[in-house]
This record gives sequence, structure tokens and C-alpha cells, in this order.
Amino acid sequence: MKRYILSGTPKPPTSMKLKTFAVTSLAAIAMAATAGWFSLDKETRALLATFPTNANVLFWNQAQRDAGFRALDRLPVLAKSHVVPASITPLALPPGPPLKLSLNVDAFMVGQRSAALIVLHDGKVRLERYGLGFDARGRWTSFSVAKSVTSTLVGAAIRDGFIKSMDDKVTDYIPEMKGSAYDDVSVQQLLTMTSGVRWSEDYADPNSDVARFNNHKPEDGVNALVSYMRRLPREAPAGTRWHYSTGETNLIGILLTQAAKKPLAAYLSEKIWVPAGMEQQATWILSKTGQEMSGCCIQATARDYARFGLFIANGARVNGQSIVPEGWLAEATSTRVGIGQPGRGYGYQWWTFADGSFMARGIFGQGVFIDPKRKLVIVTNANWAGGARDPVAAAAREGFFKAVQKAVDDAGAALENPALEVRTRDQ
Repeated sequence: MKRYILSGTPKPPTSMKLKTFAVTSLAAIAMAATAGWFSLDKETRALLATFPTNANVLFWNQAQRDAGFRALDRLPVLAKSHVVPASITPLALPPGPPLKLSLNVDAFMVGQRSAALIVLHDGKVRLERYGLGFDARGRWTSFSVAKSVTSTLVGAAIRDGFIKSMDDKVTDYIPEMKGSAYDDVSVQQLLTMTSGVRWSEDYADPNSDVARFNNHKPEDGVNALVSYMRRLPREAPAGTRWHYSTGETNLIGILLTQAAKKPLAAYLSEKIWVPAGMEQQATWILSKTGQEMSGCCIQATARDYARFGLFIANGARVNGQSIVPEGWLAEATSTRVGIGQPGRGYGYQWWTFADGSFMARGIFGQGVFIDPKRKLVIVTNANWAGGARDPVAAAAREGFFKAVQKAVDDAGAALENPALEVRTRDQ
């Protein structure tokens, strides 16, 4: 059965694939009718009402994405997933005073096609808004925000002793990669995307690696991703070049699973989702061979994404003890390698900024922005009108981050100098 590929753009379906997918779609709709339309939740009903006619998420129209991003885990014909159990004692997110922003939040959300926007400051909710018919109870897909979650689990696996060292070779944990270009690649080089192995992350190209890897037919008994990745050639010496690769984050997930000897969803629940006090269960989409796609596609509520950001901002600590080795998180969230853009870099699956802030980022406008100095966490869930990489929406989102930072700075300055607040109010 054809499964949706959530991490890239596969080849346009052939007529036979379209016929197969059409039959699958009709079966899903028939299943809904049999189960009783009104017995389904609103997200599943919306998905079925706009059910995609194409097997790739990047080829969906705007209405299909609006419905699908909140319901990727609702129907097995769409994608299979593992559940990430939540905490029985959710972390409270108390309200704080409203932020005094210099921009129009409603206009910003319209421009972003925003489903959720949350600002936490010092653990308090300073702004929480929803759009596109989404609400606080719904789960929205993360896309590549999942990469930063995966990175944190690597840190936990090192502390737990499942991974001995960041200098260990990939083949120490995935012996099926021996004899490939990954023979000389370390865990750290995977995390920083500096393997030097060739990979194309062009979402618009149906022949790119990110488009093809999850459609690859593996050898019997071999994980589909491992089978694909071990065929890739080397382009540069390991550790000498940064090159973005979702395939390598998915490879990290396989390494983690084999090292910890448990599914990523279970490890995520054990190390983060339960101890950090997540309110609702999450889900993690699976590849065609049943492995969590660690470079993509966790489904969670916006508030739980905010709790994840707060957990990281507070040092990934549980009962005062970090789940990662001492100093590891500071390394992970600061620049380990340049990306060719002034003031920006890449850590261990985190996007970094010169002012010390950092971000988990996914296509179509997903993000968890963290500014430890200002005690800020900003969550964005969206369906950008301009597609997976919308430069106008991306620039506007960064402008919003700066506006929030300025509002926090201005409020802090006013507390230190009450006369300044009076002058500002009178202007």
C-alpha cells in the first residue's frame, strides 16, 4: 500500500500509482461512512472531506495541507505511527501579563497562515493564539523540528551509556553501513551534518535523494534507509563541509534505536515527554520499514512543543539532573559549524544565532525558538502559503522573534527605570 512520504518530494505518481492511490482513498472514505461520519473527530472529518489525490504531502493543495498537517496520524492509509505516552502530572503553563508588541499579531498570523502561536516568558504564557480552525487540543506535525528532539535523545543516550562517545563511528552501531562512505563518519559528524557524503535536499526535484529514499526498495532484511544511504558516494572528507541532509538525521534515529534497543517513541516518552510534563500524547510517523522518521514528523500540541522548548531552555533537567551529559546541551545549541550565512550556524541539529538564541525548525513554518538569555520560548505552527520554504513568511517570522525580544527588553528596562515606562506610555 502506498504511504505518504513526509520528508521530501518523490517522483510524480505513474498512472498505475494514481489508480492504486485512488482506490485507497475511496476505501478510506468508505471506512469513514461505515464507522459513522459524526463519530469521527473534527480533524479526521476535515481530512476526509479534502482527501488528497496525490501521494506526496508537498503536492497537496492548501486546503489539503490545512487538514492534513493536523491529522497525519489519524488514518493508517495516510501514515502509520507510534504513540508517545504523556505525563500523568502535566507541567502547568500559568498565564502572564500580555506582551506589548509593536506589530499587529492578527496581521502577522494571517501572513503566516498560522495554526498556533505561543510565547512563553519565564515559564508564563504571554501570548497564545490559534488560527486555521486549530485549537489547543489538536496535534500539528513538526516536520524537521523533530531533528532537534532526536538530537536531545542522542545526548540522553550518551548519558545513559547506550552511546559511548560522540567520536564513535556510525558503523559501530549500524554494522550494515560497513564498506560504505560512512565508514569514517562519526556520531558528531552526523549530528552536525558534516559527513561529506553526497545528498540532495531539493524538495522541488522529484529525483533528489530526499524525494527518493523512502520509496527505495531495500534488500531483504535490510532497513530501507540503511539500504539507500549505504549506496551514496563521498563528495568531501568527513568533517570538512556542512550540508543539510534529512537522510542523515533518519540515520541517527536508526543508530539510536539500535544502541538503546527500544523504539524512539518509547525513549522519547521515557526521557522527555513524561518527565517534562507533557499534557497530551504525541505520535511519531514511521517509515515504510516501521522505524520512526527521526528527521521528521512528530505530532504534538502547540503547548507541548512549548513545554519541550522550556525543558531545553532550563537545561533538559529532571529533578535538578540533566538528562544529557554536563556541557553537552550548550554544545548542541551553539554553533559547531558555519552555514555560509553571517550570524548564523548549526549545532547538533539546532539552528543557531549569534546572540545565543537557537531554534528547532521545520518546513511550512514549524518552529520552536529559544532565547535562554531572555527566558523566551516561541512556538510557531503554520501552513505557509508560499510552500515548504517561503522566504517572505520566513523573514516575517524572524521579524516577529525580534519584536518579542524587544518587547521583553523594553519591559525589563521599564522595571529598572519606572520613569522610562511613564515616558513611553505618554508618547
